[in-house]
Amino acid sequence: DHVLELKTILSDGSDAVFTTISHNEFEEKCKGDKLENQLYRQIKDALSKPELQLEIRKEFPKPEIHRRNTGYAVDILLETSPFTPGKPNFNFCKLLAGSEGTLAFITEIKLNCVPLPPKEQLLVCIHFNDVDESLRAVLIARKYKPRAIELMDKIILDCTKENLEQRKNRFFLQGDPGAILIVEFGADVREEIEQASNQMIEDLNQQGLGIHFPKVYPPDTNRVWKLREAGLGSLSNVKGDRKPVAVIEDTAVRVEELPQYISEFSKMMEAFGQKPVYYAHAGAGELHIRPILNLKDREDVRQFREIATASAKLVKKYGGSLSGEHGDGRVRAEFIPLMVGEKNYQLLRRIKQTWDPNNIFNPGKIVDAPPMNTFLRYDAGQQTPQFQTLLDFSDSGDILRAAERCNGAGDCRKLAFAGGTMCPSYMATRNEKDTTRARANVLREFLTRSTKPNRFDNKEIYDVMDLCLSCKGCKSECPSNVDMAALKAEFLHHYYKSNKISFRTKAIASIASLNRLAAFAPAFSNFIMTNAATGALMKKALGIAVSRSLPLLHAFTLKAWFRKNAQRLKPDKPLKKVYFFCDEFSNYNDVEAGMKAIELLSRLNYEVLIPEHAESGRAYISKGMLPQAKKLADKNVGLLKNIVTNDSPLLGIEPSALLSFRDEYPRIVSSHLKESARQLQQHVFLIDEFLSAEIQSGNISRDSFTKDTGKILLHGHCHQKALSNLEHTVRMLSLPQNYKVEVIPSGCCGMAGSFGYEAEHYDVSMKIGEMILFPAVRKADKHVIIAAPGTSCRHQIWDGTRMKARHPVEILWRALL
Repeated sequence: DHVLELKTILSDGSDAVFTTISHNEFEEKCKGDKLENQLYRQIKDALSKPELQLEIRKEFPKPEIHRRNTGYAVDILLETSPFTPGKPNFNFCKLLAGSEGTLAFITEIKLNCVPLPPKEQLLVCIHFNDVDESLRAVLIARKYKPRAIELMDKIILDCTKENLEQRKNRFFLQGDPGAILIVEFGADVREEIEQASNQMIEDLNQQGLGIHFPKVYPPDTNRVWKLREAGLGSLSNVKGDRKPVAVIEDTAVRVEELPQYISEFSKMMEAFGQKPVYYAHAGAGELHIRPILNLKDREDVRQFREIATASAKLVKKYGGSLSGEHGDGRVRAEFIPLMVGEKNYQLLRRIKQTWDPNNIFNPGKIVDAPPMNTFLRYDAGQQTPQFQTLLDFSDSGDILRAAERCNGAGDCRKLAFAGGTMCPSYMATRNEKDTTRARANVLREFLTRSTKPNRFDNKEIYDVMDLCLSCKGCKSECPSNVDMAALKAEFLHHYYKSNKISFRTKAIASIASLNRLAAFAPAFSNFIMTNAATGALMKKALGIAVSRSLPLLHAFTLKAWFRKNAQRLKPDKPLKKVYFFCDEFSNYNDVEAGMKAIELLSRLNYEVLIPEHAESGRAYISKGMLPQAKKLADKNVGLLKNIVTNDSPLLGIEPSALLSFRDEYPRIVSSHLKESARQLQQHVFLIDEFLSAEIQSGNISRDSFTKDTGKILLHGHCHQKALSNLEHTVRMLSLPQNYKVEVIPSGCCGMAGSFGYEAEHYDVSMKIGEMILFPAVRKADKHVIIAAPGTSCRHQIWDGTRMKARHPVEILWRALL
């Protein structure tokens, strides 16, 4: 509908430009000996035959169905001049759009523009008892001319409960509806959409359709659409080998016939023992319907094909399109002869033969496709190997099924300007092997098919994992919640069983122990690291990038400072007692931030205690040395489980260290401590989260802070964005009434703990920083304060821009009156 012009390379290597042409131009194109001329002559000869015109109009999907993409679009070409008088001029783009790369190689696309959405927008998120009720409501809702009507059934809604990112977007849901319709209204005047939506709600109530009608306005409408967009990927979170399978998920019929079609479809699926998943574009007559199948099982593979066949026959009965928008590919191409008739199918084959006689463009798609139950990801009857892991993957089933969560959607291929964190290495390299998808697929393939005793012992897995920064962006942003950081850590643990751990890896993982030794003579240690000669030797020995500055030790440790000042810092009548987690980075390197955090809490009338605890084990986890991390996790949970409560929470300032309590600890501790770890994780908070909650409860007033003006640019830590929320930091920094906080729309800074220090990763690290973060910092006015919660983030900002960033608690401490 929107393609105006295509520049292409044809199968013989010649260039061709396709655009709208007049009748006379069409006739001229038919003359000549070039391949392009042959294409025009063939389509002219074929579509000029009355008997074939009749066959196309009889067999192709009904033209009222807007979303129809079955086979090559000869039915649309037929409705152009010169074949049908009074119709628009001919444009081969109509045929190439939807041809799935089987006819030509496209190098440039020209698209028309459509008007921007109306100024005023409103979503009515109607709750229903079941899908059938929602589909009957679609017909009523359409009378009020909404811009879109989208469906989500209960199965999909339930999947979004487990998605960290999407839980926040379920705010409008009440109870446990069997289905919802998201009905979008838009107009330039608010009164118009209010009137239309109210009339629709009244009409639905009169018909006894719908149980709840929440209205959502901008900016919260974006959150609703994010929930809707994530729905399909969230289906991959269904535990076990039985998954919603993409086989019949693109059917489209006339909207008026949708309720009858789905009613008949449901009965068909009941005969197969199936309760399908319903999702997507109800207002367009197109639903993504997925059966639940285990394609490792021979019986389910057989049913896979039987369901596809039965569905194709039902769609044909309604004159619908088997492919509404996603194309035929291999899975539906086998049924094209049924959908368009054998005569029309032979025309499609002749078109392919003329355009691509040597079958070099995407063979096996649309025409001459192999049977749809061949070339599957798994072999029927394939036995799934079992693996003993240190991290607990029981939420997926095991580590292999955790990797199998990836459904290949490719959300991890987005670029930096699209926002979010996932996947920073791909954003920098734009190489498919550096995507979360590639890592999951390679891990899955070797764990499934490797013949080695240790299936993790494959260099190919190591290579594809190499640029994973363990940023955890995928854990929250991937629709399937593929947790590559956990998969990488577990992989490395097993890989090291067959391969030597490098000296650098051991040194970085043991950084807390090394700092503990160096802290006996911090000035001497810092001299060694900063001296040109000794520093260079140290970097070379460790494989650290020469251009990277090394983190220095503070003159004293945070714990030592606290012991001296604990009594002074204790308030007379504290509001609450809190425990401070003195992580290994704050204790040795980032002492100033730790001091300011404790003083800030004390000045705000909270009693701060540093309990006995071990280091977090973050470095061991990131380097895959999980036995050492497990010991530390067990020790910390054992020491803290009886003292940290809702009334006396555990706070910290280094996101990667503190959030281990929420993320890895419940998955790595010994079995007798798992329940304690789950209880503990509920009472562990970043200081930003704690202060944000106290602000909202009225325990902290902005009267305690300066009224001076200030502007802050905030870069969020990856783990904080994945496992918490930057909104807490923004609220905390906005306490001074004249402070304005702007979040830099950056993903990962590129440092990612030790990643950016390593010589072979330095260039990628800096390239990641240059995508969004460094330019934003450099452009900032000299009076703007740069804020970043992570120690490594602040180090990366310094190395990349030579501008100093502060921890948010330092900024807030400075703003105290």
